[in-house]
Amino acid sequence: MFTARFELRVPPFADTTHAQLHREYRDMVSWCDDNGIATVIVSEHHGAEDGFMPSPLVLAAAALARTDNITVAVSALLLPLHDPIRVAEDIATIDLMAPGRLSVTMGVGYREFEFDMFAKDRTRRGRDTEEAIELILRCWSGEPFEYQGRTIRVTPKPVTEPHPVLMVGGSVPASARRAARLGLPFSPSTPDQSLADLYYAEAARLGYETPFAIVPDGPSMVMVTEDPERTWAAIERHALYDAALYASWQYDDHHNLTAVDAHDVAGLAASGQWEVLTPEGCAQLVRDKGSAMLHPLAGGIDPAIGWESLELVKHQVMPLLADDPGG
Repeated sequence: MFTARFELRVPPFADTTHAQLHREYRDMVSWCDDNGIATVIVSEHHGAEDGFMPSPLVLAAAALARTDNITVAVSALLLPLHDPIRVAEDIATIDLMAPGRLSVTMGVGYREFEFDMFAKDRTRRGRDTEEAIELILRCWSGEPFEYQGRTIRVTPKPVTEPHPVLMVGGSVPASARRAARLGLPFSPSTPDQSLADLYYAEAARLGYETPFAIVPDGPSMVMVTEDPERTWAAIERHALYDAALYASWQYDDHHNLTAVDAHDVAGLAASGQWEVLTPEGCAQLVRDKGSAMLHPLAGGIDPAIGWESLELVKHQVMPLLADDPGG
């Protein structure tokens, strides 16, 4: 299985522009749908110097409007920064247009700048997230109800039953417990199996009968090329910028699998999160791990490099896997 991840970041030194990458995103998503890519992943951050995408639901809707088969995963929506009633309306609207093809991981957020920008209290983010998820689920009944002295009604309700796919994100034990309390799948941002174990134990204690946790593994960036040395040279500055900036955003109470502390290409490659592979190497990765996460516009690179990677997946990697008698 292949997924494609997009962040649409443009470093200050890049020759690409945000307008260009947003257009390329639409075209690449359409290509993904035509060529068997299962899922497109978009994320959310605010006020970043490189313009990290701030509106993932808008981008998800654009992707779903251009496609017929893929799912779009928002990983993650930083829920404490949003009006949950408005989020409920937006997700319901997307679900009506593309039933069952949107999944949203609800994150608590972590960057202090973002909470200050939206005048939100970072110390309340866990409680605010849980209350907001409960409110969203209640909104999707389509029936009016009283909330904090107001009458709330979200119409039209989503078509997916019992509701659109929601998951709970996070990287600490409190997140695992929150997911179990809410009776929702758990999608931690860090490859810590103990968090999943805690989630399953808490779900059993609470009588939640269908728990499901997705523990990330990686690599979180796969580029396919016939000449890895050439491609590393072309993307090196972008990759190091991307990795360094994202690593600088991490806090003691938050860690993301994709955050890599590396100072050169060797460090990126050794991290296990950045992989520039030949078609044969990518096919082996899929055999070993069951999937590969393509990142065709990583760090604001020249889109031609990303398109080359995608076409090699189509014309070389997929045939290798199809011809594999054990595949």
